Amino acid sequence: DLQKENQCIFCIVDLHAVTTPENRNNLKSNSLAVAAAYIASGIDPKKNIIFCQSQVSGHTELAWILSCFCPIGWLNRMTQFKDKAGKNKEKAALGLYSYPVLMASDILLYRSTHVPVGEDQKQHLELSRDVAQSFNRSYGVDFFPVPESLILGNAKRVMSLKDGLNKMSKSDKSDQSRINLLDDADIISRKIRKSKTDSLPFPNDQASLEDRPEIKNLINIYSSLTEMDIEKILLKYSQKNFSIFKNDLANVVVEHLSKIRYEIKKILDDKTYLKNILTLGSEKANDIASVNIKKIKEIVGFL
Repeated sequence: DLQKENQCIFCIVDLHAVTTPENRNNLKSNSLAVAAAYIASGIDPKKNIIFCQSQVSGHTELAWILSCFCPIGWLNRMTQFKDKAGKNKEKAALGLYSYPVLMASDILLYRSTHVPVGEDQKQHLELSRDVAQSFNRSYGVDFFPVPESLILGNAKRVMSLKDGLNKMSKSDKSDQSRINLLDDADIISRKIRKSKTDSLPFPNDQASLEDRPEIKNLINIYSSLTEMDIEKILLKYSQKNFSIFKNDLANVVVEHLSKIRYEIKKILDDKTYLKNILTLGSEKANDIASVNIKKIKEIVGFL
């Protein structure tokens, strides 16, 4: 919906992808798959800019400049690095640690004003705001807008189907923990039927959801895809078996994703079409980025 009234830029973050080993394999094919998913999901490549991050050098160039305005203490507060690095943080790559600065560069390079994110990225967006203000303050300018986060819908953070305390993620070892856009109807239905719930009856009110993360997650997904208020969902399924709710949820997810799945497969059959979109997108992104990089260098004082 945002593309209807805004100039939108959709970046395929292949530079971020190489921060972890599991994402380095099949990088080209995965980048094309993400582009296909964007378009299949309704993003219009004629109206919007779709491109790969690595095709615009301004992202890495600005990331270095911004890193000089980002205290290490700010990065030490980033919870995602702690989660991903775990107990082996001394062995973690520098790129994983400095990832939020590159994300800030992705945003600020285009002097973006609003960024749609999930709740798990809110902290990184806050860092982007801090870095923008740090740069502006250092040079006495008002160059970078302070970007606002857009956290939309009820499923602000979609959680794992196997553990309601962890987000749904492609990097999870278990494929049963997530719904993939290319999953067929049978696979989706099976995953949802087997998704973790608890032994209590279906909840009657929202307050009781706070201590039941798995069912809360499923209800949020249902609410987001149907645009039905959570209270109405609770009323509809109160006193009913979870199997009835899960069956209905599976039907909703299948209906929502079936067209997207079909379009993704169709688009991926035409690699030339996809590559042309990404080439044109990178040219448009570079047109914006190069102008801003030039101004940033003037502000910093580079010759």
